[in-house]
Amino acid sequence: MTAPTLNGTRYPQPVEKLLPAARALELPDGQEFPSRNRLMREFRIGAPKADELLARLKSEHTERTRTDTLRSAMAVRGALLAPDTGTGSPMVPRWDYAQPIGPDPVPAPAVPEHTSPPAEPPMIAPAEPVAEATPVGHPDTPTPPATGKPGRPAVVWPVILLALPAFVAIWSGWVGLGGLTGFGVVHPLPGIADGFAINTAITLPIGVETYGAYALYVWLSGRVPDRARRFAKWSAIASLLVGALGQVAYHLLVAAGVQVAPWWITTAVACLPVAVLGMGAALAHLVRSHD
Repeated sequence: MTAPTLNGTRYPQPVEKLLPAARALELPDGQEFPSRNRLMREFRIGAPKADELLARLKSEHTERTRTDTLRSAMAVRGALLAPDTGTGSPMVPRWDYAQPIGPDPVPAPAVPEHTSPPAEPPMIAPAEPVAEATPVGHPDTPTPPATGKPGRPAVVWPVILLALPAFVAIWSGWVGLGGLTGFGVVHPLPGIADGFAINTAITLPIGVETYGAYALYVWLSGRVPDRARRFAKWSAIASLLVGALGQVAYHLLVAAGVQVAPWWITTAVACLPVAVLGMGAALAHLVRSHD
């Protein structure tokens, strides 16, 4: 959008340059001043400059009205004064008094009632103080109650000492149960790296116990939607129970001298990696959902 051509140029004009063109605008009957929107549309100017231009037009109209009123009052006063007779006596008013009552007061300029007052600059309300920003949490996440003084967080390094012996026992139990149920050494890269071998029994402790720990963390964190918390709660309990049953099954089989696990134990253990994969994908989806 370009500015209209005024005074031989299309560049934005100052208010002083726009005043003659604004005075020349044709107005509807009964309207003394053009509206601000019309000034903005006619001269391609913004609202602040249009307000200033309208205020100048109103100020000129008020000053012109005052001048016309003062001239009318002076004309009436001159008509009431009698002309000088040439005798040297001063002019006297043509009133029916025997003696003049005193000098004529200078009439005060009167402003007609219909004259609009000068435009006042718009009042700008003081800015309200900005409230302290509060952190935005995940939807449907309970807000922790505010405490008077933040306490020092509890240390977590003792958990490492507790987890080390549990990790050794759980790892050996799952690997041993995997050996009894058909898990063993495989070569995952035949023809590429024939010497690379891996024991698939390690997938049991890594999958089951890692998912159980993660689901337990999601459940107790309180920073996820309700659906994710419920799913994490029951899947964490189920994962821990399956881990406990796997340890019990391994030790019972070893104590009984069984070399090959029964078919129903083998079936359950073989389904664990697939179940862990499905529950992990479902939990990751629920954690990122907007329940």
